[in-house]
Amino acid sequence: MPNVLIVGAGFGGIAAAIELRRHGLTDVRILEKAGGFGGTWLHNTYPGAACDVPSHLYSFSFAQRRDWVRLCPTQPDILGYLGEVVTEHGLEEIIETGTHVTACRWDGDTRRWTVETSRGERSADAVIVATGQLHQPTFPRLAGEFSGHSFHSAEWEHGYDLRGKRVAVIGTGASAVQFVPEVAEQAAHTTVFQRTGNWFLPRRNRAYPAPYRWLIRNVPGFQAARRRSWFWIGEGLTFAIRHPRTVGRLYGLYSWLFMRRQLKGHPELRERVWPDYTFGCKRVLFSSSYLPTLARDDVEVVTEPIERLAPEGVVGRDGRVHAVDCVIYGTGFRTTDFMFPMEITGTGGRSLQDAWAGGAHAHLGMTVPGFPSLYVMYGPNTNTSGGSIITYHEAQAGYIRQAIELQRDRDAALTVRAGVEASSDRALQERFTGTAWTQCNSWYRDDSGRIVTNWPGYMREYIDRTRELDPGDFELLRAS
Repeated sequence: MPNVLIVGAGFGGIAAAIELRRHGLTDVRILEKAGGFGGTWLHNTYPGAACDVPSHLYSFSFAQRRDWVRLCPTQPDILGYLGEVVTEHGLEEIIETGTHVTACRWDGDTRRWTVETSRGERSADAVIVATGQLHQPTFPRLAGEFSGHSFHSAEWEHGYDLRGKRVAVIGTGASAVQFVPEVAEQAAHTTVFQRTGNWFLPRRNRAYPAPYRWLIRNVPGFQAARRRSWFWIGEGLTFAIRHPRTVGRLYGLYSWLFMRRQLKGHPELRERVWPDYTFGCKRVLFSSSYLPTLARDDVEVVTEPIERLAPEGVVGRDGRVHAVDCVIYGTGFRTTDFMFPMEITGTGGRSLQDAWAGGAHAHLGMTVPGFPSLYVMYGPNTNTSGGSIITYHEAQAGYIRQAIELQRDRDAALTVRAGVEASSDRALQERFTGTAWTQCNSWYRDDSGRIVTNWPGYMREYIDRTRELDPGDFELLRAS
């Protein structure tokens, strides 16, 4: 029986553990550096934190709920849901919190991995790295030093009282769009520093009325139909991104009309916050409260680039000093770093960082040549712009489970063939040609400009590609 170590107790790690154990692969442990499970949803507790994917799609297919109170789940909703799943599947006993994995090293003689952690070394026949893409906050490189209070949205300081304060928000991505309306309700004045505008689609996320909740709970098939409908709505958004000159223009027009209506009567503000790139090139954001918040009298939007920080606040390139009491960084995550700075060393002593020097790549986002029996969840090119990442997690968990079963049955470690991985990566990158993703610079790209985070196709395609593992794609490494 192979023993498996999973790094990370977010949705991906939990999905993998459940899939393995359901198929008799029970020698599984999850190592989590935080004090609890939940990954992104454990750390991101900022006001207004919620998912922009409907709850019945942003949940496991095998653990559906009929008691969601709104369309898109809030951070507490999601964390509570994961807690229920962990309990239902008896995972508490296999999750080791407070265990930080710093390195994984392959031993070709024993055909095993040595895993270095903050609690000592461990060994495993297979390692699943489920740290994801959204776990390392990023900060802008700004000269100078601010003497007031500051923190990142992913490390929200709830003990700091924003009431009556002058607050600067740097960044206008998905997190900022959710917390800026909440901050503006408390702060005396809010200054939002925007580098680029966003395309928006509506999302009010009000609680379901009682009759609708009754339908969800009591009408057979109603919840399943809702899940299927939102799956295809997500596929439709991906279709628009893949075809920016046709369907993409229709989606862009809908977004344009919605945003015009949101900022009616504010033409100067509308001009400053309007995106200057193709619809879908960057992440499309869902909010019906953010743009109206920017039009408040006590909110200012600054599009002048930031020159530096000063003790009293933020200094623009135009020399203007924006005096504030607090700076909140809504600047996102180091999405293209994946599991780094964790050290991963494969055959011949080669590091994964060296293997990815020209850009992160993996067969189906999971396996890399020269790193036997190592699997990555939410790895290169498995992010979605129009669906639910949980769909990808479940597909990956099933594929990895098949690989570990093959490892057990053949009594051999598995490494994906270099030619197979190179061919699939080449075909994957070619599929970005002509799509909206290529029309601007975004966090989907690494420093070289290569798109390394997103899957270029549809959820249904990824499900089909990963449904059945082909043993011919792998080399078997047996003991000499």
